[in-house]
Amino acid sequence: MSTSPLYDAVLLDRDGTLVEDVPYNGDPEKVRPLPGVREALDRLRAAGLRLGVVTNQSGLARGYFTAAQMHAVHARIEELLGPFDDWQVCPHDDEDRCPCRKPAPGMVHAAARALGTDPRRCVLVGDIGRDVTAALAAGATGMLVPTPVTRPEEVAAAPHVARDLPAAVTEILRRQNALRPTTPRRDRAGTVLVVRSDSAGDVLVTGPAIRAVAAGARKVVLLCGPRGRAAADLLPGVDELIEWRLPWIDGDPQPVDPDDMGRLTDRLTRVGADEAIIFTSFHQSALPLALLLRIAGVPRISAVSDDYPGSLLDVRHRVPVGVPEPERALSLAAAAGFTLADHDQPVLRLRDDAVTDTDGGDYVVVHPGASVPARACPPQRCADIVAALTAAGHRVLVTGGPGERELTARVAAAGGEDLGGRTDLAGLAGIIAGARCLVVGNTGPAHLAAAVGTPVVSLFAPTVPYGQWGPYRVPAVRLGDAGAPCRDTRAARCPVPDHPCLAGVDPAQVVDAVRLLAPPPG
Repeated sequence: MSTSPLYDAVLLDRDGTLVEDVPYNGDPEKVRPLPGVREALDRLRAAGLRLGVVTNQSGLARGYFTAAQMHAVHARIEELLGPFDDWQVCPHDDEDRCPCRKPAPGMVHAAARALGTDPRRCVLVGDIGRDVTAALAAGATGMLVPTPVTRPEEVAAAPHVARDLPAAVTEILRRQNALRPTTPRRDRAGTVLVVRSDSAGDVLVTGPAIRAVAAGARKVVLLCGPRGRAAADLLPGVDELIEWRLPWIDGDPQPVDPDDMGRLTDRLTRVGADEAIIFTSFHQSALPLALLLRIAGVPRISAVSDDYPGSLLDVRHRVPVGVPEPERALSLAAAAGFTLADHDQPVLRLRDDAVTDTDGGDYVVVHPGASVPARACPPQRCADIVAALTAAGHRVLVTGGPGERELTARVAAAGGEDLGGRTDLAGLAGIIAGARCLVVGNTGPAHLAAAVGTPVVSLFAPTVPYGQWGPYRVPAVRLGDAGAPCRDTRAARCPVPDHPCLAGVDPAQVVDAVRLLAPPPG
């Protein structure tokens, strides 16, 4: 089994990914491996990763070939490409509505069990959208290697795209190696100041990296902003909190006040930190705070910086575009010499005592608001979704913050129960933890769901990349137009009239997504 902190196994689609796609092939002589596949698979084997195949083979149900013929094809594939540790085959057609045929996640779950691991520690590589959907619905990582038959909308929606299987393998190995410290620490660090100044969701996705630091430090002090304070209170591994607004990070910044910066520098000096790690998003700069930390006397500072830092940083780390934000932060922690404890996993997590009890019952949560307006599904469409879920027999709870009561009342009027403004963040975590599923945009509660293990129907506006900001390592289905004109604009307010990327979501798709992620008992 792999010693990687990230993956144990790689699952692969068969036709179009490993071998040329010959429709309904039952003839071993027609097996043709794609270029570079054998060498790529051997790289995975050498890294200690186990390999499985997950393949839809409806030709069995249609009578185009026999099971014996299919096994002969698989034997030929192994003769040419080397052994696989597991084969999962769905013999059904779409009309059978089985739980194993991709895009359903059944084969991913079965392969993970057979390989002695968890879907979250698997990556699935395939050539069409069904492969990626099955991976995400199981909580696994999905990578797309497009072919001429891959539809453009499938490429746009995929969280990670590689030109071919060898390129996908290179990225898989790069990502797992990035979480290993290049220079492991011999002794525990003393007091480490960690910084994540932004919204609740940003703080939550930094949680695994903060736990990694805590595993190798005697004391962890977290500097966060007012919008992230409630989330910071829920994180394990934090010994002390400092709340301070940083005007170069805040989305609604006030003018820089020299006196305020002086007070912040004095406060940082009193921490007496032996070192500091500044966590940022890919579009933010760590250098202004690094300057204050230098003035405060912090002797060692680590951060991600594409800009030349001069003498402001001791560890200048760089991360490729597209890496999930939790892994981006974990790779910085590793560059600074910290890694997760052996018993820990690279997943979002809350303190064991942080989640309050739920009211029980069987329900779906719809959270219509978002901290950034461009990422919120239009209220009327959210109301339509509540109506559709209610008509499908679901009890629906509608949640929102104190400033969203009017919104939640409007959405809940379609058949849900209005909980707008009735909970703090810990209370919301408890409600989400008890839900069958959460329907939400790209906002903090999506990451809260990931932290408590609740599946997410992600109404994801493509203003930022899904691969970086989608719900991390939790079963999810992405809905919305991934190729909309607002794609990658990072717009705070929708630049396209009528918000088409989310206004076009069919409520029936949401009902189907909930059924896929949380099928009824039995």
